[in-house]
Order: sequence, then C-alpha cells, then structure tokens
Amino acid sequence: MKKFALLLALFALALVGVAGAQSGDLPDLGGETITVAVENAYPPYNYLDEAGNAIGWDYDVINHICGMLNCVPEYIETSWDGMIVAVSNGEFDVAADGITITDERKEIVDFSTGYVATDQVLLTRIDEDRFDGAEAFVANPDYLVGVQPGTTNYEVAVDLVGEERIISYDTFAIAVQALIAGDVDAVVMDDVAGQGYVGVNADAVKIVGEPLVPTDELGFIFPKGSELVGAFNAALAAMEANFTLDYFNAKWITGAGLPDLGGSTVTVAVENAYPPYNYLDEAGNAIGWDYDVINDICGRLNCVPEYIETSWDGMIVAVSNGEFDMAADGITITDERKEIVDFSAGYVATDQVLLTRIDEDRFDGAEAFVANPDYLVGVQPGTTNYEVAVSLVGEDRIITYDTFAIAVQALIAGDVDAVVMDDVAGQGYVGVNADAVKIVGEPLVPTDALGFIFPKGSELVMAVNLALAEMRVDGSLDAYNQKWIINGGE
Repeated sequence: MKKFALLLALFALALVGVAGAQSGDLPDLGGETITVAVENAYPPYNYLDEAGNAIGWDYDVINHICGMLNCVPEYIETSWDGMIVAVSNGEFDVAADGITITDERKEIVDFSTGYVATDQVLLTRIDEDRFDGAEAFVANPDYLVGVQPGTTNYEVAVDLVGEERIISYDTFAIAVQALIAGDVDAVVMDDVAGQGYVGVNADAVKIVGEPLVPTDELGFIFPKGSELVGAFNAALAAMEANFTLDYFNAKWITGAGLPDLGGSTVTVAVENAYPPYNYLDEAGNAIGWDYDVINDICGRLNCVPEYIETSWDGMIVAVSNGEFDMAADGITITDERKEIVDFSAGYVATDQVLLTRIDEDRFDGAEAFVANPDYLVGVQPGTTNYEVAVSLVGEDRIITYDTFAIAVQALIAGDVDAVVMDDVAGQGYVGVNADAVKIVGEPLVPTDALGFIFPKGSELVMAVNLALAEMRVDGSLDAYNQKWIINGGE
C-alpha cells in the first residue's frame, strides 16, 4: 500500500491523538528547560526507590506535561523547608511535592489548578491497638505525633494535640521511621502520602480512623506571574479530559493499575469499510487502526475482542440497545449521540474535507464547489459528514451511499463530483486509490474528536479510557497513528 499524502499535516494530527483529542491547542514552550524542585522523600509523589532511582507521580506527570508542551524538566532535589520561598524568589520554575493549596501560600506563589483531592489522616504502627482514631489518640496526653514542619499537616497536628505533643522531623520519611522505631505514636499526613508509605512499609504501618479535616487540594507552585501556570493548567485539563490523569492516579495513588476483565469476551461492532480504521485488504483480511488498537487494549485489560461486521446504518442504535459491547468505526463524538451511548475519551482529532478525483481542476475548495449548482456530493447517511454536506450544498445536491467505499467508487466513476468525509478516512482512501482521488481545499468545519462507543453506563468505558491513557504515555497510540494514519499500514 502506498504511503498517504500530506504527511506533515497528519503527523500533527497524530500528536494531537497522543495528547488527547479533546485537549484543544496547547502552548509550545519551544524546548525550553524548566527547573522543578522536588523533595524526593514524599511517596507516592516523589521519592527514591531501593536502587536510588527518583520515581513517583510527580515525575511521570511532569514528564508527560513537558511532552505535551515541548519542554525539558530538570529536577532539582531540595528540602521542603524553604521550598515554597525558593519558588517565590524565582530559584525554581515550578515545585512538585504534594503541596496543599492555601490562601496564605497564594500570597507568595501561584498555584496550578488542583490535580488531586486529599484528606489528612493518622498513620500508626501496624500492630497499634491502643487507639483506632483521633478521639482516643487525643484523649491520652502521652501519645506523641511526628510531623514535618512548615506543612499543613503540622498545622493540623497543632490543632489536634498542641505543640507540646509534637516532634518535628526534616522529612516525612524520617518521621515514618521514627514511628516504626517507637519514638512517636502516630504521624499526621495527607492520605495519599500515607498510602504511599503504607505501600513502601506494608508490614510496618497503617492508617487508622476517619479523616482529620475537610478535603484539601494539591497543586504545583510557580513564581508569581509565571506564564507556566496557564501552560500547565492547559496540559492538566487535557490530561483530565483524556483520562491520563486518572491513569497516573491509578498507578501511583490508589495502586490499582489497569482493571482486569478476567478474560471476558468483548463484542466489537465494525463496518470493515472505513480505512484506515477498519477495512478488508485485497486478500479479504480485516485490518486497520481499530483492530490493532483494540487488540492492544484487550491485551492490557485481559479481554478477548470478538469483531462483528455490521452496517453503519443502525450501528449506534444497536450499541445503545446492548447488542454489542462497543463499536469502533471512526465515530465522531457529538452531544446528540451522547444521549443514547457513552463515548470513550477522544483518541484522535479529525477535520472534514472534500475528496475529489485526481484530475479535478474545476474547483480547488469548498467555495468554488458550492458556487456551481451542478456539482454533486456523495456521502454516507447517518454520519456527521452527511450533516456537513447538507449545510454545505443542501439535500438536493446530495447522493447517499450505504458505505463510504461505495461513495468513493461513485466519485471515481464520475457519478458525483466530491465526497465529504473525515480527513483521516479521506487519506485512507487516497492511500488505497492514490492514482484516482485527492483531497482539496481547507477543512470544512472545526476539528472533531473520534471515540469508541458503548451502551450507557458500561463499565468498559473507564477501563478502555485507562488503557488508552497508558497507550498515550508509553507511545503505543502514537505508533499506531504512525503505522495507519501516516504510513498507511506499512
């Protein structure tokens, strides 16, 4: 199969797919280096593993953000004591350390939007049976609290038992070791960090009782007025929209990882007539982006895909009625469709374009095409492409076909003068018919996002979203875009 045309434009499109099709335009930081203050002593956010490698939520998330924004993070280990003031003074571009958003801190630094909500809890030894929560702990004046100064946890500990029952430690890692050694009876910390220490010391510590104070939000901090704030917020919003943030939370904070579907069979509706997503090759084999991606997803989730060929006409309703577990067919995410099916996060962004014959010289875009009432459009009914065609030329100049494959053959035969379709699918047909068709002009409507569909309330939606997020992070989704969208399956 010949390579597709317009590689540069599609490469940009593939990058949108990696970042998340719902993210919108993100700032480009031009490859600049940004200095990131980390403590390396606050799991699961940032810490050193047994081999001395710096790992954690902060590293994964900021590396991913810089991949989206075109920047290079330079991590600099620094103590918590003075970190916020150092950022305020411009010594670092950003700090990542599970920092609680407070009005007092906002006076000297700017915060990103909150990326996770956290409670404050009591961490105790695994065999602790003298108290099971804050009330019994507070009641005994002999019980001591370990905590890191300069934190909101310290303030909560003071409110809880007063300063005379507090022992301060330079880091929470030291406080937890003091707890295990019996020097203190509990440590006050964020529940997420507490779970991190439980994970590292599962045989030594546990969390007891209810949260101590109302939920707080954590955020990255920046010098006042930093332009990075808006850039990071845009990236975080994109990561929230495409569930990449949920993926990192499942990896580091809850430890749940990807769901395990227990080897269950997932029925997948496909049309097998919509390259490069799903179609039959010359030998009759079913191939395409959808097959590769869903096979990969099921490999990650422990499921078995069963592909069932069905016509586009009625596919969305059939999924809505529960006849299929999901459908994959380059389906545009629309509010109207959301009323009867649930969508995955958008996996690629696409424009709608005019496909014409290779030797077409009567028009070079939509304006000239629309101006001549004799020019006809071929399109598949029930698609967003059909709606665009109607808005473009009205129903009287439209000829409908059961599939886009038939519409393209009608175009080649001269029965219609153009076909309206998604640009990715259009490039697919250019790849299959490189000597017969081409795309002309500018996109017809603003960019849309494509997604898989599921019956309303399906538990598969979150599972697939998390798998797609992991594929964005490890580069698999980009590789499939490169293979099918840019290189035409080669």
